[in-house]
Amino acid sequence: MLLLSRRAGVAGRRADVLDIREIVRRLQLGEGDRRIARDLRISRKTVGKYRAWATAQALLTGPLPDPAALQATLAATLPVVRPPTMPSSVERFRQRIVDLRKQGVECRAIHQILREEGGFTGAYQSVYRFVRRLEPRTPDGVVRVETPPGDEAQVDFGYAGLMLDPQRDTRRKAWAFVMTLSFSRHSYVEFVFDQDVATWLRCHRRAFEWFGGVPHRVVVDNLKAAIVKAVLYDPVVQRAYRECAEHYGFLISPCRPRTPEHKGKVEQGVHYVARNFLAGRAWRDIDQANERVLVWCVETAGRRIHGTTKEPPLTRYDEIERATLRPLPTAPYALATWKKAKLHPDCHVVFEDAFYSAPHRLIGQRLWLRGADTTVQIFHEHQLLASHPRASRRGQRITNPDHLPPAKVAGLLATPASCVRRASDIGPATSELVGRLLGERPLDRLRTVLGILKLAHKYGPRRLEGACTRALRYDDLAYATIKRILERGLDQVAEATAPTPARETTLPLFARPVTDFFPSSGGSSCN
Repeated sequence: MLLLSRRAGVAGRRADVLDIREIVRRLQLGEGDRRIARDLRISRKTVGKYRAWATAQALLTGPLPDPAALQATLAATLPVVRPPTMPSSVERFRQRIVDLRKQGVECRAIHQILREEGGFTGAYQSVYRFVRRLEPRTPDGVVRVETPPGDEAQVDFGYAGLMLDPQRDTRRKAWAFVMTLSFSRHSYVEFVFDQDVATWLRCHRRAFEWFGGVPHRVVVDNLKAAIVKAVLYDPVVQRAYRECAEHYGFLISPCRPRTPEHKGKVEQGVHYVARNFLAGRAWRDIDQANERVLVWCVETAGRRIHGTTKEPPLTRYDEIERATLRPLPTAPYALATWKKAKLHPDCHVVFEDAFYSAPHRLIGQRLWLRGADTTVQIFHEHQLLASHPRASRRGQRITNPDHLPPAKVAGLLATPASCVRRASDIGPATSELVGRLLGERPLDRLRTVLGILKLAHKYGPRRLEGACTRALRYDDLAYATIKRILERGLDQVAEATAPTPARETTLPLFARPVTDFFPSSGGSSCN
C-alpha cells in the first residue's frame, strides 16, 4: 500500500508533486476515487479535486508527465491557497522597525523601544518573528575539507566541570585541552586549571610527545593564549606561541572569528570527551583524571568506529598517519612567556611580581620580556639588552649595576671597605685620612668620605693626595677644608720645612683602630 505524504493532510498545503503524480497515474489506469482514496489514505474529496484538475489539463490521456513538468503545470494552474491568518500585532510598527534595523538595532532593543514609544504590548517573540519575515536568511553552504595524513591538527579548550586540585585541596574549574589529528581523528586530552600561555604551550609539548611527531599545521581557536587579536587574514600571534611553532616546525593557522565549524573535528572531540569520558564519572582529583583519560584515548576513543571515517582512529593513526608526522626536535621546547613592560624610573621592569634592571637610557620605554624557566631576558627593538637569573621569590630585585646612572651608582654601591680600597689607590695621606674618619664613626662619616673621594674626579688623584696631606698636617679632616684647599690651590703651595709641632691628641675612650672594622683582606660590607 502506497501512502500519500502527510503534508497532503495539512490545511493550506498542496500534496507533494510525486504524490500528485501517483494520483494521476492511478486515474490514467482507470481506478475509482474510492479505491485511490483508500490506498493512499486520503479523502475522496482530495482525489476528486485532483481528478478535475487533471481532466482540465488533459493529463488523463497520453504519457505520464515527469515530475519537473508536473511541478511547472501545478505552479501555473493550481496555486496554493493558504488559510487566512490573523494580522500580526507588529504590522502597524513596520516602518519604525525597518528604520531601527537600518541603524543596526537588535530585536530585543526594538521590542523595548516599541513598548516605550508606541504602546506595544506584545511579546518579544512577536517582534522577533516579524523581523525574521522582513529579513529572510539564506543559509550558508558548508564544504567538508578532507586533510591528508600528517597535515593538520586542531586544538581547543572545553569546559570540564569542577575537579579537585591536590595542591590547594579545593575544587576548581577545569578545562579539557584536546588536540585532534584531522586525518585519523586520534586525540590527545589533558585537563588543566587555566588557559594561560604557559599552560597552552606545555599542553602542545606533551601532545606532540604523545603523538610521537608534529603535524604540518595547527588550527587554533581564537583563545587569548594563542591569538592576541582575532583578525581574519593577518592575526598577531603571541611571540611565545610563534617561538614554539618555530621550534617544532609547525604553522599556526587561526580559525576565523565566530566560525567554529571551521574547526569541527576538534569541536566534536571536545563534545565526545564530555559525553563519554566525563559524563557519569567522578575522579579523585585532576591527576587521576589525566592518568585515566590517556588510557581512554587509546582503549575507547581510539578503538571506536568513527562516524565519519568509518574506521577506528587508532588504526588510521598507526597504519597511516604516524609515519607522516614531522619528527620531534632533539630537545623539547623550553617554555617561555613573553610580555611587554615599561622601564620605570628606578631602572627596573616588573615581571611576575619580581623586578629586573635594564639600561637607564631606556627609562619610560616599553620593553619585551621573555621569561623562561631559569632566566628572564629583556629586549628592545629585537636587541637583547639584559639576561637575568629568574627571581626565586616575589618582590625580589635583581640588579646589574651597569644599568644604573653612573652619577648615582657610586653612592648606592659604596661601602666603608670599598672606600678604604679607593683611598689606598690614591695615596697614603688619603688612606690615612679616610681611615681616621671611618674609624671614628663608620656609618655617619661614610657620606663625608664619599664626598672627599669624589673630589678626585674633578681635581685628580695627585692633587687630592696633596690636599689630604695638608689637612692631616693641620689636623682638620672636614670635607669643606679639603675642598677649600683644592679650590685655592693650597695643595700646590710649598710649605715651610720646619716641622709643625704635633698636637697632642687624646683618643676617645673605647676607640679602636680602623683595621678592626675593615680587615686588610677586603670584601667586607657594612649593613
